[in-house]
Amino acid sequence: MELKRVTCIILLFMLMCGSPFAKVAAQEREFRGVWIQAVNGQLEGTAVQTQATLRCWLDSLQKVYVNNIFFQVRVECDALYKSPFEPWSRFLTGGKQGDAPDADWDPLQFMVDECHKRSMELHAWINPYRACTATTKELAENHIINLKPENCFKYGDLTLLNPALQENRDYICKIAADIVTRYDVDGIHIDDYFYPYPESGRKIPDMEDFKRDPRGFTDIGDWRRDNVNLFVEQFYKTLKSIKPYLKIGVSPFGVYRNAGKDFPEGSRTNALENYSGLYADVLLWARNGWTDYLVPQLYWNIGYSRADYETLVEWWASAMDTIPQCNLYIGEDVQRTISENQTCAKYDLKRKVNSNYKTSPVKGTVLWLVPLVVEDAGGYRTTLRNNYWTAPAEQPLYANVKQVKQSAFKQRKAGKAGNAGAKRKRVRK
Repeated sequence: MELKRVTCIILLFMLMCGSPFAKVAAQEREFRGVWIQAVNGQLEGTAVQTQATLRCWLDSLQKVYVNNIFFQVRVECDALYKSPFEPWSRFLTGGKQGDAPDADWDPLQFMVDECHKRSMELHAWINPYRACTATTKELAENHIINLKPENCFKYGDLTLLNPALQENRDYICKIAADIVTRYDVDGIHIDDYFYPYPESGRKIPDMEDFKRDPRGFTDIGDWRRDNVNLFVEQFYKTLKSIKPYLKIGVSPFGVYRNAGKDFPEGSRTNALENYSGLYADVLLWARNGWTDYLVPQLYWNIGYSRADYETLVEWWASAMDTIPQCNLYIGEDVQRTISENQTCAKYDLKRKVNSNYKTSPVKGTVLWLVPLVVEDAGGYRTTLRNNYWTAPAEQPLYANVKQVKQSAFKQRKAGKAGNAGAKRKRVRK
């Protein structure tokens, strides 16, 4: 009797919390991505060391059927690739900005090759406006701040390209066009930094720009949003004119707008907004066809009062349901997911995955931070592999991506089969 009672209690608990071993049917098409960032120093070292680290990560991610890599190649108007315009990044070498790697190698080309070997797509991840971070003390001679100081402004510890200037929009588009022209990247990815994250008591120094060229706007917030809108439209159209099959996407901050009197359609949250805080009208970009996908960064836990994960997944899915030309993927913070994975109320991988899968507009997930996945922190990678990403998935389809070439998955799979057939033929001869 006692054993039966204990069993019943366990079963009841599992029903309430959800079985940690419950599986979700593998999706035939699903975006399974990770961000590989440079800013935390994880790519610093010799060429041999960095290449070994990246290969190790990609091998591990391949085993869990990841099919998209966002690789950070431009942190602060610098380059983790051979750029004719911007200096080598200190986040690659660990030395001074502008110092070349210790060996003649190109990290972006390396990642394109290594990802394609594994049937993964590579999206070059850039920060458009950030020109200098707080910890960078010495700039290379050919850095944009030294060449065009009048095109930048300081905000706290950051220096940024001024979004108000057409010259800066042209410059960023030139940098991105160079990348997609010279490298076989599958996509270009922009992160969440547009206007700077606001700091209490600090003003953006652009009032003179607004007065000089208001373009008919009377509200500086509307004018700032339009500055970014102009850039995003130009950026998208410029790159699509070069490669119509390129996938161009943005990973905005996780809250578009909070529900309130001025916007009752907002999410039931109480947090910084893309719209009013970063001057990023991301839904406008999606509606106008200026981005092929959005990855809102829903880095909070389930049950967080100011920005609940499940609430935001539902809100984004509802908002994007009427915008079929733009795919929706969810950005997830692995650390917050695993922090209290033993409880069913918070930080639960199963609940997050199910929340994503049950909302039809959600077509995939992007994970941050990659070492946590590779190292199987909290058993995250094992749980993902055994219960959710249990088989390979093809890339999602895109409404505005020209089918000039086959999907990377099919094309490279066919290439491998062809090579294998050629090898067998030679053996028979």
